[in-house]
Amino acid sequence: MAGIGIVAAQCAHFTEALKLKGGGLLPAFDLVYETYGTLNAAKSNAILVCHALSGHHHVAGRTADEFGKPTANIGWWDNIVGPGRPLDTERFFIVGVNNLGGCHGSTGPASINPATAKPWGADFPVVTVEDWVDSQARLADHLGIEAWAAVMGGSLGGMQAMQWTLSYPGRVRHALVIAAAPKLSAENIAFNDVARQAILTDPDFHGGHFYEHGVRPLRGLRLARMLGHITYLSDDQMAEKFGRRLRVGAGSYGFDVEFEIESYLRYQGDKFAGVFDANTYLRMTKALDYFDPALDFDDDLARALARARAGFLVVAFTTDWRFSPERSREIVHALVHNGQDVAYAEIDSAHGHDSFLMDEPHYHAVVANYLKRIKP
Repeated sequence: MAGIGIVAAQCAHFTEALKLKGGGLLPAFDLVYETYGTLNAAKSNAILVCHALSGHHHVAGRTADEFGKPTANIGWWDNIVGPGRPLDTERFFIVGVNNLGGCHGSTGPASINPATAKPWGADFPVVTVEDWVDSQARLADHLGIEAWAAVMGGSLGGMQAMQWTLSYPGRVRHALVIAAAPKLSAENIAFNDVARQAILTDPDFHGGHFYEHGVRPLRGLRLARMLGHITYLSDDQMAEKFGRRLRVGAGSYGFDVEFEIESYLRYQGDKFAGVFDANTYLRMTKALDYFDPALDFDDDLARALARARAGFLVVAFTTDWRFSPERSREIVHALVHNGQDVAYAEIDSAHGHDSFLMDEPHYHAVVANYLKRIKP
């Protein structure tokens, strides 16, 4: 099946201040987004794709260079979006957005603070999943979309899909919650804190105002990504792909790169640090930590989800130990308790948490068949 070809980002500017869950107000802001497919006359066939921690608006297709030629920059979920693919652009209008606080065009810590004419840096507020959903609702208004046919995402994106059903129950008909959890475990919060400490203690961080010093905390961001990446993979996958294989010429009994897995992690860390913003990373992980829809309901998830009116598809992966299938089943059990519409699939995959990004035939078939139920 052919992909969707060359795509271009768009930017929506919002002049009305956004009230944040943390108590502050964010003045005028921008959201960068991409769309694929055609919005029908009734504007009833739109699907919002929410990204995970390191994602962005470029969900599918390829960007173009200055001469209009396709680049190697392919969307992070390209394998699921396009004509005849699970997110079928011949039926649906797909929207991907870079979250508020991001570093791919939407207003974030590297943007200019109108009050100081300098980058926001550490002064950019911590935003939450609820804040993202509120800003995405503004984007829906901008596009003239009264209700989404579906909101979907993996990991942190799945949490946003869940929150949509709670913040705006009348504006989302279906939620696809993939490789997610109703809240982070203590272990997951601990991983996030260690990653943040790697950034916060980097001498080049400068309290979050590193832009003014002409440096970036690359060492801290690199370590944060290396730690995070370990949690995205499964033990079986690492054993099969790398095992204990030594690199050619290894055996110095020193601290250089000796094992193939070390080389892979350092490559991933370097690549990520070259394109991502440290302040954004801090805020994305904090949004993960704070997400807990049952907090105001005495930790009763069923009560928290009772106001949702959407149908749900919840998908988990057998080797995902970051957000294990047990965590997805908590969501399913709460919805079943309420008599709400929910389908559940547990996919046998070797790819750990990253499975939601992979071209897994069974997984894609589950998503495709669920979306076929939806009448645009």
